[in-house]
Amino acid sequence: MTSNDRTSDGVATASRRTSVAGRALGSPHIWAVAAIVGLLCINLSKDSGYLSITYSSSTGAFVGNLVDIARAVAPLLVISTGMCLVIATGGIDLSVGSMMAVSGAVAMEYMSGSGIPESLGAAATAILLALLLCAVLGAVNGVLISVVGLQPFITTLVMMLAGRGLAKVITSGQNTTAVNEHYRWIANGHVLGVPVVLLISAGVAGLVDLIIRRSALGMMIESVGINAEASRLAGLNRRAILITVYVVSAFLAGIAGIFSTATVMTVDVSQTGYQFELDAILAVVIGGTSLAGGKFSLSGAALGAVLIATLDKTVVFLGIPASATPAFKATVIIVLYVAQSPRFRGLVAKLRRPGGHRAPEVAAS
Repeated sequence: MTSNDRTSDGVATASRRTSVAGRALGSPHIWAVAAIVGLLCINLSKDSGYLSITYSSSTGAFVGNLVDIARAVAPLLVISTGMCLVIATGGIDLSVGSMMAVSGAVAMEYMSGSGIPESLGAAATAILLALLLCAVLGAVNGVLISVVGLQPFITTLVMMLAGRGLAKVITSGQNTTAVNEHYRWIANGHVLGVPVVLLISAGVAGLVDLIIRRSALGMMIESVGINAEASRLAGLNRRAILITVYVVSAFLAGIAGIFSTATVMTVDVSQTGYQFELDAILAVVIGGTSLAGGKFSLSGAALGAVLIATLDKTVVFLGIPASATPAFKATVIIVLYVAQSPRFRGLVAKLRRPGGHRAPEVAAS
């Protein structure tokens, strides 16, 4: 083998390594994973047993900080899934937090006023009514946006206020409690030691992803987000697609509301779902979905939800004052966004090249 051949092989190998590293660093998922690992390492440095998981024979469940994070991520994972679909169409849904309050208000009010409040039938009916009302409100959002032509931001902002008001009307402005072990099991029960709420949320997110990817719906949603007018001219029913994603978003928010209220068996119409819409939007964007619409990633949104939940638990674990919590979260998220920006990724890719310059050309032998 000549020296030129060896040089050529070396350059090709370096180029392949640079290409692989560039693709990895260019993926928004890698930065989300890195941030999650970084936060866990910070917590681990303070407590060497932070990542330990033990099995409690008295409760029949696994316990530990990671289990707590899994519980916290469940409602956010479900909401982020619906929000991802909405954002992919070029829209936004600011009403998901209020939908959680509406769902919890309907469920708690029905069970507390039921003749047999502790029965399985009462719990099932309460859940059905809560999700049905949320789906109807989501359809209202979709119709106002796709048929009437209102802006998604304004429409869902109005619904955010109206939904919270509706929850107060349903509960007469009071915190409503109920006693129903079947309903409570949703958020506090376990199957083989694993929290039921985690299994349900993962199942729901997985089912939505399966439907989206195994059908043409995913491409239709992306098409509407990229160019709504071109999609209409191509024969796509833009109105039906928009109504569908807003109904799904509201329905999933209703499920998250059931998770939230089942945890404490109480609905606080002022606090249930408060600012969840902001965390959901952050999770979707962290996962690589552009707010301009188009290509989306449900798996990225799931990673974003895990990151937000881990960040919230880290704030509590480190004892950061409540007044400084927003600034801490904002700092972490800004750093992550900067790491995901094309300019930063291009700079990193350039620095990874040997000498920071283009690989030298090899003269023909």
